[in-house]
Amino acid sequence: MKRSTRREALKHLAITPLALVTASPFLSACENMEPTHKLKGNINHSVCQWTYNFLSLDELCQVVKKIGFNAIDLIAPKDWPTLQKYGIYSSMCYIGGKVSLTEGFNNKKFHEQLVKEYLDVIPLMVKAAYKNVICFSGNRNGMDDETGLKNCVEGIKQFVGLAEKNNVMVHMELLNSKVNHKDYMCDKTPWGVELVKRVGSPNFKLLYDIYHMQIDEGDVIRTIRDNKDHIGHYHTGGVPGRNIIDETQELYYPAIMKAILESGFKDYVAQEFMPLGNNNDEKIAQLKKAVKICDV
Repeated sequence: MKRSTRREALKHLAITPLALVTASPFLSACENMEPTHKLKGNINHSVCQWTYNFLSLDELCQVVKKIGFNAIDLIAPKDWPTLQKYGIYSSMCYIGGKVSLTEGFNNKKFHEQLVKEYLDVIPLMVKAAYKNVICFSGNRNGMDDETGLKNCVEGIKQFVGLAEKNNVMVHMELLNSKVNHKDYMCDKTPWGVELVKRVGSPNFKLLYDIYHMQIDEGDVIRTIRDNKDHIGHYHTGGVPGRNIIDETQELYYPAIMKAILESGFKDYVAQEFMPLGNNNDEKIAQLKKAVKICDV
């Protein structure tokens, strides 16, 4: 069976209508249910919506509340009202227009439109009381690292001042270029850290995706410890396969989460694995299990 990816999900982001509340058996069953697990409160948990897009956003909001946390990652402005209806926080926002992993800030021809999108979304985030917004480097297409750094700095500096004034954090995501995102430029932590330093803003950091960086560079815990001041957000995922983060894969997430906690990190850790199961209940059970694994 064909597996969905975030890039495929993004193709439909701008045209997918807002999820509607229906009288489905799922919603009726979840209504008014109490959380099934008491979380410790040390980690702010979230889940990336695209990995659970076999549920409507209304259904996912109710699952999140039932498990016992209150945040969903990678949500565009058009879908914020659905989250607000359930008291769920948008822990990582998308811009309102086209979201592209391949056409990013490393290419000046995209700056005008990208800068406009971020200047537009930041005031909306302030009004909604959201703090985090994601951005991407884009693909290399033959470009060298230094040119990409300079171009990214030039583009990001055109709107990061507005982010500073409004206490909004802009996060560039680290993605692997070995398996999932061939040719993506921001594919190594040192390149991303150098970008953060050159931008020179307390409101620009990295989204460290543990799954992606295990594939491209490994050494996850030491990297987290050494670069804690430059990382503002985390995503999870099992390696290999981006499946559940349990004992079936090569990363030991309890130790990783303890390192994150010990670094003084206060933002969100979002689950971004592809759940496997014969039905929705089995897939939802994997989300609950993953949250418990990370709840150190």
